[in-house]
Amino acid sequence: MAVMNVNPTRMELTNLKRKLVTARRGHKLLKDKRDELMRRFLDMVRENKALRKEVEEGVKKANVAMSVARCVMSDKALDVALMLPTQEMHLDVTEKNVMSVMIPEFDVKFRTANEHDIYSYGFANTSGDLDTAVKALSDIMPKMIRLAEIEKSCRLMADEIEKTRRRVNALEHVMIPQYEETIKYITMKLDENERSTTTRLMKVKDMMLAKAHNY
Repeated sequence: MAVMNVNPTRMELTNLKRKLVTARRGHKLLKDKRDELMRRFLDMVRENKALRKEVEEGVKKANVAMSVARCVMSDKALDVALMLPTQEMHLDVTEKNVMSVMIPEFDVKFRTANEHDIYSYGFANTSGDLDTAVKALSDIMPKMIRLAEIEKSCRLMADEIEKTRRRVNALEHVMIPQYEETIKYITMKLDENERSTTTRLMKVKDMMLAKAHNY
């Protein structure tokens, strides 16, 4: 590890020791942050996997039912039945701070709590498969929104984990070893200077004593 280009003085040594303490403390905090982010990220990944499976099964069920409904109903009758929906859905988007990562939170609100409001048509002239398709899509919609929230959160947390990992590696493999090597170098230089000064003083003392005796 290359030594930093600094003057080997006691003041510089004190400053470097203080920076080394700060770097080690920051390294520990970043490692703790990285580990906690990884734990929460893995929890989200597991939830994402389960939700995706449920959503795909629900969408598949709705597609099958809608395909059957299209076979037994005319396109015009199907369009008329779905032309004027009676239920409305509102989505409120907020943010939540998780380990310095602002992840989204989606809050779904429906106009009415009556589950029969999802049907915008009468049951006399429509197929039961259309009811199945509409009900399947209605049931899967909150999970689809939660899946979108989880996937966005996973992407944001993955980016933050990568940034934190790079900072941890930079501190662990570059900055801290460089501080340690520079401190060691300055300490050796100061010790060497102190020994040289002591040697010079001893020589001066010997010269003064010899001069005094000769006198």
